[in-house]
Amino acid sequence: MRRELLKRYKQAQQEQQIRTYMQRALDAKAYERLMNIKVSNRELYMQLVQLLINITQSGKTGKITESQLISLIGRVSPNNESKIEFRHK
Repeated sequence: MRRELLKRYKQAQQEQQIRTYMQRALDAKAYERLMNIKVSNRELYMQLVQLLINITQSGKTGKITESQLISLIGRVSPNNESKIEFRHK
């Protein structure tokens, strides 16, 4: 039980650090979009966070705008729309 609580506490701390870092790296609209992605698609969110950390640590960019974030989303997740076919007997 104690280990479980410690694990949750560490995860919460890590999440807070990521949020703080993203708030500094992204402008307000881009941050809001990233948080919406977090709610809807956790896997895509984690991929974007890793990519954003790598980009910002390189020091080549200032705050990332919403349009830049959208282009990164396009690179990370190619449009994989599934096609549904109905076959009638």
